[in-house]
Amino acid sequence: MNIKQYLDSTYLKTAEQAGLSETDNTKVVKGFIKEAIDENFKLIMIRPDMVQMARKMIQEAHSKVTIGTVIGFHEGTNSLEEKLAEALMAIENGVDDLDFVCNYEAFKRGEVELVRNEILEGTRLGLTHHKIVKWIIEVAALQPDQIVQLSALIKNVVLSNFKEDQYASVFVKSSTGFYKTINGLPNGATIPTIIMMLENASPLPVKAAGGVRTYDEAVEMISLGIKRIGTSSAKAIAEGTSTNSDY
Repeated sequence: MNIKQYLDSTYLKTAEQAGLSETDNTKVVKGFIKEAIDENFKLIMIRPDMVQMARKMIQEAHSKVTIGTVIGFHEGTNSLEEKLAEALMAIENGVDDLDFVCNYEAFKRGEVELVRNEILEGTRLGLTHHKIVKWIIEVAALQPDQIVQLSALIKNVVLSNFKEDQYASVFVKSSTGFYKTINGLPNGATIPTIIMMLENASPLPVKAAGGVRTYDEAVEMISLGIKRIGTSSAKAIAEGTSTNSDY
């Protein structure tokens, strides 16, 4: 198994979140991009304002590493117009994957049509530009029945509005890795939540993000059927070493 081709190496902290200057945080991002190139990971996942830099570095290295970014990160409460504008700018800057944060709070309030519409329009924008689209549902913020319902909603929107050969380009993704839980509860992918997502999102692929920190955990997720793993510990996972990363 080439586990590296499942790994979306991820660095999404702002300078403030990392406790760094803007200059030093940009150096960290550059380090993650270079590592992704050197290790031949599937993708480097960074914030929208870093996409152009990543595209330049990858082109100069003649690398096949793809670039992903997050849209509406990390709360997902931005308006549809804001999300589409952010996504379009990322497309213009050379992104390959668009990971939208679904407005899960609106979904929890019963505003299903609002969520359905953002899934439809965000997916349409991405697929029209031949991009991979992922919908982050933030499992730690949802009850099990809501995980089931939101995964199924994304599936149903895609199956009702797009062609079968496009299904593999629309993922349901577990987590941002930034959701704050209480009492130390997991804030990302767990085996039970991933199983629920797989069962209810199929035939759409699933990405496990947040909480996958070891090679064995990654292999277990892959054995369940996930197609991507988002992690800030990609090299440690690939090498089978330990990590203290928090997402």
